[in-house]
Amino acid sequence: MGEPLKPLNIGIVGAGKISGAYLSTLRSLTSVRLTAVTDLDPSRARAVAEQARAGEEVAVLPSVAALVARDDVDAVLNLTIPAAHADVALAAIRAGKHVYGEKPLAANREEADAVLAAAREAGVRVGCAPDTVLGSGTQTARKAVDDGLIGRPVAATAFMTGAGHERWHPDPEFYYRPGGGPLLDMGPYYLSALVHLLGPVVRVTGASSRPRARRTIGSGPRAGHTFPVEVDTHITGVLEHAGGALSTLVMSFDVRAARLPRIEVHGTDASLSVPDPNNFDGAVEIHRGDGWETLPPSAGYPGAGRGTGLVDLAEALSEGRPHRASAELAAHVLDTMLTLMDAADQGRALPVTSTCERPAPVTAADT
Repeated sequence: MGEPLKPLNIGIVGAGKISGAYLSTLRSLTSVRLTAVTDLDPSRARAVAEQARAGEEVAVLPSVAALVARDDVDAVLNLTIPAAHADVALAAIRAGKHVYGEKPLAANREEADAVLAAAREAGVRVGCAPDTVLGSGTQTARKAVDDGLIGRPVAATAFMTGAGHERWHPDPEFYYRPGGGPLLDMGPYYLSALVHLLGPVVRVTGASSRPRARRTIGSGPRAGHTFPVEVDTHITGVLEHAGGALSTLVMSFDVRAARLPRIEVHGTDASLSVPDPNNFDGAVEIHRGDGWETLPPSAGYPGAGRGTGLVDLAEALSEGRPHRASAELAAHVLDTMLTLMDAADQGRALPVTSTCERPAPVTAADT
């Protein structure tokens, strides 16, 4: 990556487990600098401050309001729980700060629209995970599509299947409450990749089910405890992209085992195997009729990790260009998922009323 003229000063809100993954990326780059952190648990905030790069002084603050009021915070890294994403983003925007947050952008369409409107009015940038799509895996696959290696894209498949997070997570209930479920939990990775590969979605149809009314925690101190399932846990849908390609999507917490690919894109001339969009890299394979062959990495930020989207935002500010992990993309992905759930409930195809620009590719010249 190229470097901005001056570092973008970052304040972190939310010092949970994911913050460590971000810090490992941010510590290695001079384009951003951690200056402040706050968390509901002050001990967690202090632990993050202690992990800062040598020579960085990081203020541990008692509240979001205190953090966004600081002159040495240019952008807020929002790592709070999903229900708080919009409130934290709006507080930062009102203070004139840029924002980059974990997915989802907001809990619903209304909150997402409010964040976008506030950012436009304030003239600040808002970015949102996932940024895994900026790594060599999805970007090499995108270059293959853009270069015409598969001909005209006709269809894609995307599968995320498992038996449920309660098997390993000690406190899994939130995955099974409103705002949870496999689609809202993991869908942003897959749908963001599909938009990068094929463009925005214009119409969806689908079906969903809830095979089990209760789940049982399988590990940790609460093993054996059962809890109610409040959302559908198997969702399948068909997405129609603006360019005409059709994507088949399956998101499930009800599959014991599977050998399904993560993402495949099929064109008039060839088929493309795309690696897991939950990761930054992975092998991209193409089948032109004589067996699968691996394409060498040819695009994407090399060695990328959590926080790459924030770094891209910092560099975009310096270079005067749009950032790639944009709030507009995140809002469109959220709207597509919610529309798919509505279509499943109503048993009919529905239009996706939002849209977004397909983000610029990450080319070799960008890295």
